[in-house]
Amino acid sequence: MQYEFLQITIADHVAEVTLNRPDKANAFTETGFREIQTAFAELDRNDAVRVIILSGNGKHFSAGIDLELLLSIGDKTAESCDGRKREKIIDLVKQLQAPMNAVEECRKPVLAAIHGGCIGGALDLAVACDMRYCAADAYFCIKEIDLGMVADLGTLQRLPKLISPGLVNELAYTGRNVGATEAEKIGLVNRSFETKEAMLETVRQIAAQIASKSPLSIRGTKQVLLHARDHSVTEGLNHIALWNAAMILSEDLSAAGMAAVMKKTPSFRS
Repeated sequence: MQYEFLQITIADHVAEVTLNRPDKANAFTETGFREIQTAFAELDRNDAVRVIILSGNGKHFSAGIDLELLLSIGDKTAESCDGRKREKIIDLVKQLQAPMNAVEECRKPVLAAIHGGCIGGALDLAVACDMRYCAADAYFCIKEIDLGMVADLGTLQRLPKLISPGLVNELAYTGRNVGATEAEKIGLVNRSFETKEAMLETVRQIAAQIASKSPLSIRGTKQVLLHARDHSVTEGLNHIALWNAAMILSEDLSAAGMAAVMKKTPSFRS
């Protein structure tokens, strides 16, 4: 597909998805939201793709939701009946949540490579990814509090699963910036790098390593990890028992075992 807001390349089983509205700090328009949802659904179905890198062109990863889109919500939900107006607002919020959900629900691991600002809605997108890496100039902000609103696209739901709830509270209430060093220290990102180039080099190496593993096992591991995040240990153990009962007797298991015996690198089909 042709995209207006995104650039997408695929090589060696790795897809690179780049936010591409640099003149507007990659702020999300209605088209941008729609394209993110469509792209990740397409990449989920694409057998040539085993792992995805998400980054941004220009000075920033993304400034979040475009203010013009934010200010148009009143017009988009205009309705004489209060009940129907509230219903439209709920529908609109769910439409904007859907792209973030599509990133999380994509069966392929998504690695966010962040530089510059990761603000508001961009943080919603970043925390929906499986892993986050950043350059030294990166900063993160739950900006919605400064706009007189409550963040509603996933940060307040996903971030407490990643870092201390007390820190989440502080960031959500104050809207302060978290720089790269602090982001690494508190576990918001896996690692920080001096430059964007150094970050992308390492992230591509990690992506290549993931792409070399059994695609079936990688997809299963992501699904099981997400299930474990939201369920008890007992529920998680029951879930993985059922998963492996269904999936473990695969070609990939045989290929990996044979390669280990022969001391060779296994190859897998998607």
